[in-house]
Amino acid sequence: MELNKQEIHQMGMNHVGKHLEENGFEFLAVKSEIGNSPQFVCLKNEKELFFVLVRTVSFPEDPQNYNEAWMAKMKKHAIEKKACLLYAGVGLADSINIKSKPIKGQESLVNYKGLVEIDLSIKK
Repeated sequence: MELNKQEIHQMGMNHVGKHLEENGFEFLAVKSEIGNSPQFVCLKNEKELFFVLVRTVSFPEDPQNYNEAWMAKMKKHAIEKKACLLYAGVGLADSINIKSKPIKGQESLVNYKGLVEIDLSIKK
């Protein structure tokens, strides 16, 4: 049975959460429901505030592509709160058939290139 959208999103959240933890980020808030952004609100070095946006997709979607209007809204929010904005795109596929969505109880292939810092300048 294929994973549903929330389960796919949760797998991506878990992957990014581990990466954040390993890199010294301290979690202030975690929003794991689809549609809530930013998904992670973190501190680093006890002073820098970070908003981390997680987008998890299944093959053939490219995890590095995101909705520009959504990103513009998140940029404004980060500027208002004096936060750095990071994007984490995660792609998942079934480990046996890469062209299939992940299957419950089976290993998945993960396409994750790390955190991408988003330029907060607003294009006019």
